[in-house]
Amino acid sequence: QVQLVESGGGLVQAGGSLRLSCVVSGRTFSSAAMGWVRKAPGKEREFVAAISWSVGNTYYAGSVKGRATISRDNAKNTVYLQMNSLKPEDTAVYYCAANTRSGTPSRFRAAYDFWGQGTQVTVSS
Repeated sequence: QVQLVESGGGLVQAGGSLRLSCVVSGRTFSSAAMGWVRKAPGKEREFVAAISWSVGNTYYAGSVKGRATISRDNAKNTVYLQMNSLKPEDTAVYYCAANTRSGTPSRFRAAYDFWGQGTQVTVSS
């Protein structure tokens, strides 16, 4: 069984920064691609960023490219999402997800087989 626990969300002013963390339990973390997906009120879940198991490949949604950095520390079983220059439209619940079937990052939600409970990010204008 794989469990994911996110943290680091909160209330921040526009232009500010946050670093989200996701701690993963389970032996498959180091070989799993990891991703972040967000859901804003009234909207569908939206892919944000993904990273390969080898840390060599990252993939970002156009809406956050240049403002977000995904990284991972396999020794700590943790994946991070650094968000800078936050905008009110970044307000959402951010979910961490693991693709234990492949180490290749994906923007497709169906690729991920384990999900965290989410952490709220609220950006005030």
